[in-house]
Amino acid sequence: MIYQGKALSVDVLPSGVAHLVFDLEGSSVNKFNQQTLQELQAAVSELQAAEIKGVIFSSAKQAFIVGGDITEFTAKFADSEQQILEWLVEANTIFSDIEDLDVPTVCVVNGVALGGGCEMALATDYRVASQQAVLGFPEVKLGILPGFGGTVRLPRLIGADNANQWISSGYHIKAQQAFEEGAVDAIVADEKLLAAAVSLIQQCNAGKLNFKQLRVQKTSPLTLQPIELNVAFETAKSLVAAKAGPHYPAPITVVQVMLDAATLDRAGALEIEHQGFIRLAKTAVAANLVQMFLNDQFLAGKSKKLTASARKVEQAAVLGAGIMGGGIAYQSALKGTPIIMKDIVQEGIDLGIGEARKLLDKQMARGRLDTNRMLAVLSSIEPTLEYTDFDRADIIVEAVIENADIKKEILAELETRVDDDTIIATNTSTISVDELATALQRPENFCGMHFFNPVPVMPLVEVIRGAQSSEATIGTTVAYARKMGKTPIVVNNCPGFLVNRILFPYFGAFSRLIHDGADYRQIDKAMERFGWPMGPAYLLDVVGIDTGVHCQGVMADGFARMNLDFESVIDKLYEQQCFGQKSGSGFYLYEPDKRGKPKKLTNPAMDAVINSVQAEQRDFSDAEIVERMMVAMCLESVRCLEDGIVDSAIEVDMGLILGLGFPAFRGGALRYVDSLGTSAFCDIADKYGELGDIYKPTETMRVKGAAGETYYGCAEN
Repeated sequence: MIYQGKALSVDVLPSGVAHLVFDLEGSSVNKFNQQTLQELQAAVSELQAAEIKGVIFSSAKQAFIVGGDITEFTAKFADSEQQILEWLVEANTIFSDIEDLDVPTVCVVNGVALGGGCEMALATDYRVASQQAVLGFPEVKLGILPGFGGTVRLPRLIGADNANQWISSGYHIKAQQAFEEGAVDAIVADEKLLAAAVSLIQQCNAGKLNFKQLRVQKTSPLTLQPIELNVAFETAKSLVAAKAGPHYPAPITVVQVMLDAATLDRAGALEIEHQGFIRLAKTAVAANLVQMFLNDQFLAGKSKKLTASARKVEQAAVLGAGIMGGGIAYQSALKGTPIIMKDIVQEGIDLGIGEARKLLDKQMARGRLDTNRMLAVLSSIEPTLEYTDFDRADIIVEAVIENADIKKEILAELETRVDDDTIIATNTSTISVDELATALQRPENFCGMHFFNPVPVMPLVEVIRGAQSSEATIGTTVAYARKMGKTPIVVNNCPGFLVNRILFPYFGAFSRLIHDGADYRQIDKAMERFGWPMGPAYLLDVVGIDTGVHCQGVMADGFARMNLDFESVIDKLYEQQCFGQKSGSGFYLYEPDKRGKPKKLTNPAMDAVINSVQAEQRDFSDAEIVERMMVAMCLESVRCLEDGIVDSAIEVDMGLILGLGFPAFRGGALRYVDSLGTSAFCDIADKYGELGDIYKPTETMRVKGAAGETYYGCAEN
C-alpha cells in the first residue's frame, strides 16, 4: 500500500502499475471536497517518489466523481479573491502534477464524471469509459466555470468548437459522443475496465503509444490560426449569448476565457481560468444558483424523511381525463406506474389519450423513446368510463372541474368504490382541502396533489396537508410525486395554497398598475427584463383569463387584502369572453405557427378595453413597475412563511421557481428580499402603502429588518 486515506487509497497491482481508488468514506458518491483534495495531494507526492510503471485512477463507487462538494461553495465564495485564487492554484498544482508524472496515466470512468471529476479524467493521459459513463461540466448551471483546468485541457483535447459546446451548455455527454469527439479513448464493458487501463499503460511502456506527445498537446497553445480562433470563438459567443440571455454571465464568460487562453501554454491558460472563475464566483448570480442547488438537496432530504411512512404505489388512477388528466396519466406511465384514466364521457377519454399520444410522439421524435417503449407506456394507461378496477388503485388523483360541489359529490362516490386504505388526492388549485374532506368518511386518506400545467414540463407538485391527512397519506403522495419525476413541496391548507396564493397579489398589482394608467405592454417588457419568462399580461393569457377571474374571486374571499376595489381589465376581458390563448384573444391575439403552437400577436382591440377601465394614461418607469409588482409578491411570500403554510424560506422560494418560473438567478422572492436588505425592502414597500394592504409589511418583517436579520440566515440547509 502506497497511501491510505479516508477519501482514497493507492496500491500497486501485480503488473507494477499503481492503482489509485477514490472511495470517500461516509458518502454514497465521490466528490472533490477539501479532504479529498488534501489526500490526493499527499497521494500524488507518494506516486512521484514510487517505483511504478504507471498509474490508474478509478472509483470504488457506482460513479467516478460527481464534481466538487457544493456544500463548501457558499463559504468558499465568501472568501476574498486572493483566498479563492490560492485555493485554485493549490488544486491545479495537484492536477498538473498528475499530468506531469514520469509514467503513463489512465483514468477509468465507470459512471458519472462531472465537473472536477471530468477535470480529473482530463489530467490523465488516457480515459477508458464504461458504456454507461457520462461526462460533463455543469458548472455554468451554478453560475461559475470549471476551475480545475477544464477550460484549458478540454479545447486542446477535443477542439475549440466541441469544448465550447460542452462547457457553455453544461450538458451531460454520454460515453459514445465523448469517444467520437476524442475525450474518451475506449469504451469497454464494466468487467474489462481495469484490464483495458493496464493494457494501455503496457502499450505506452512498450513504445506502442506515445503518451508524452499527448501531454505536449494538452499543455501547449491551441494550434488554430488567429482567423480560425476568431471564427470559432466569436461564433460561439453569439450563439451562447442568444441562448443564455443577459442574466446568466457564466456561459459567455467561459467562451471568452477559452478564447483569451487559446494562445497560451498551460500555466498562462490556467491563470486566465482562475481569474474568470473568481469573477463569476463573486457574483450574486453564482451565490443564488449555488443556494438553489442546496435548496434542491434540502427538499430531497425532507422528502426522504416524509416517505419513511409511505405505502407502496403499484397502481394509480386519475379521475377526470382531458388535457390535465392525460398529462398526469402520461407522466405516471412514463415513470413506471400504470394508471387507470376515467372520465364520464368518451370525448374526455379521447382527449386524455390523445394528449398522452402527443407527448409520447414528441419523445419519439427527439429520440428519447423507441416504438416498443412508446407502446409499453401507452398500454400502461387504461382508459375507462366505469369505476371497474378502481379497487386496485393505491392512489387516485381527482382532476375534475374546479367546482367544490361537483368535486364533493364525485369524491364521496369515489370513496365507496375503493379499498379502505386507498389514498385519494385532489388536484384542486384553489379549493380548500378541508372543505372537500367534509364529503369523505375517511378524511385521513385524503390530501391535495396540485400539479402545474403543462404537467410533463412543470417540475413542482404541491402536496397539500389537510387537517386530518395522515402521515402515511402525505408520505405516500410525496413518494408518488417523486416517482413521477416531480419535486413535491408539502404545504398546509389555505386559499390558493402556496404558489397561487403568492401569485394573485402579483396579478392584483398588475391590475392596479393598469388602473393607474400604465401600459400593459410596458409592464410585460419590464418584468421580462427583470428575468421572468413572460410578463403578467402574457402569463394571464396562458393561464386563462377565465381561470384568473375564478381564482381571483377565491383569493379575495379568503384574504380581504386581495379584493380589488375597482373594475379590473381582467374582469373586462372576461365579460367579453376573451380568455387568452384558449379563445385566441386576450391581452394578445394568438394563431397557430407552423408547429401548431400559439403565436403571440398584437391585439388592436386591447386599447379600447384599457380605455374603459383607465381614467388616463400615465408614464411609469420600469423601476417603479418592478417595485410595485415585486413588493406585492414578496410580501405575500413573507406572509406565507409567517402563517406556517410551509416551514422554511427555501420551500417558499423553490415553490415559486419550480411552479411559476421565478427567475432562478435571483434565487426566489425571499432571497430577493435578502439581496435588498429586509429594512430597505420595507422602505420600498412603504412608498406604496396607500395602494392597499398587499403593499404593507408585517410587523414581524419590520422587526426582522430593524435587527438586520435575513430570511436565509434562518433557513435550514
